[in-house]
Amino acid sequence: MNRMRMQSSPRPASARRVVAGKRTRPDETKNCVRKLLKREISRAGNLAFTRTNSQEKFRNFHLQEEFDTHDPKAHHFLKLPFLKKRSRIVEIGAARDTVFALTHSGICAAFSRDTNKRICFLNISADEVIRSLFYNKNNDSLITVSVYASDNFSSLKCRTTPIEYIRRGQPDAGFPLFESESLRWPGFVEFDDVNGKVLTYSAQDRIYKVFDLKNYTMLYSISDENVQEIKISPGIMLLIFDRAQSHVPLKILSIEDGSVLKAFNHLLHRNKKVDFIEQFNEKLLVKQENENLQILDVRNGQLTEVSRTEFMTPSAFIFLYENQLFLTFRNRTVAVWNFRGELVTSFEDHLLWYPDCNTNNIYITSEQDLIISYCKAHADKTADEAVGSINISNILTGKCLAKIRADDLRVGIRPRTCANSSNIRSSIHEALEDVTALFYDEERNEIYTGNRHGLVHVWSN
Repeated sequence: MNRMRMQSSPRPASARRVVAGKRTRPDETKNCVRKLLKREISRAGNLAFTRTNSQEKFRNFHLQEEFDTHDPKAHHFLKLPFLKKRSRIVEIGAARDTVFALTHSGICAAFSRDTNKRICFLNISADEVIRSLFYNKNNDSLITVSVYASDNFSSLKCRTTPIEYIRRGQPDAGFPLFESESLRWPGFVEFDDVNGKVLTYSAQDRIYKVFDLKNYTMLYSISDENVQEIKISPGIMLLIFDRAQSHVPLKILSIEDGSVLKAFNHLLHRNKKVDFIEQFNEKLLVKQENENLQILDVRNGQLTEVSRTEFMTPSAFIFLYENQLFLTFRNRTVAVWNFRGELVTSFEDHLLWYPDCNTNNIYITSEQDLIISYCKAHADKTADEAVGSINISNILTGKCLAKIRADDLRVGIRPRTCANSSNIRSSIHEALEDVTALFYDEERNEIYTGNRHGLVHVWSN
């Protein structure tokens, strides 16, 4: 799921972006035709083939290119001193052989994988601070969400630019979005790629509005000052209202027209803080402080509870809509659960580098079968490590399929003889040190990582 919410604050926000089979026995069959037939008709065979294919896909990855978002000469027109300083990468995206890298300070650069040169910077105003990026696949454009010094960084401004114009070096050829909306704190804009919708909240008017992501036309609005939060799920929205002492009022709306599909109260333990309320299709997940996880089927009222000792409140969720599963992140560990409250997968070698689960360092493939993250290079070692690794693991089995790590002698730097190649100044060790953002381009089969020095590294085979 590609989903991102930005709140109107000068500080950058993180993007919220992204059935375990039994291990298959070795195939004793020698006949190639029978092997292929078995693979096609057997789920186990398909899993085995997918795992082998994934291992081959990530075999022999090398450091191919290095891009730099910092350029003192190109930054001369910027008014804000902090924009002229080298800053860490916080977000990476890619579309049509173009790589986008956003720094913590608010500079966004576009690089071409055809020429391996910087195309342009997307900051078109001298006081523009870009806070986040969203690639709109519906119309092949890039949406930037920015704040401005002239506005005292108080409100969000959205702009869409066709990728083709960016590729031509014309970042000013786009146009603004949602100009009628006052997106001041605590207002926000949320892009939902699953439903093809945009949700905005104007705190000044206390109005939520839903727009079509294809053409940005407004579909409907929700005006209720008692709405505390809105959660988006495929086809529906969950409205969470201000809680009463013993319950929380909830409404489920159609994402298409805003019509009410169901309204009900969910009972709560008195005087207990609500850790989270999440909606996934017909399943409602509710967790209170020091209480069991409750999974409610809103269609029939069936309630499943998971012991608080088995399921502890995670720091982040990623729902896997294709597989009817969800990922939880807690204390550097990743786990996969189903909606019967059962732990499906524990990962054998996928200990995240950052304890706070920075989801910009995590990528889930579109098939939702692989997770790529910046991890501890040696999960079995308790001593502090200076350099992490890029780990590729199978979500359904928990197996680590491939790793890019500094002490692997097979990982090298591509020869300098390649045409249109950039000058790589970093060593493998330096490129894998302090990785702050990660993205996987599925079409090109390339991993992009960014670090605290504002450098972007391209890994591929």
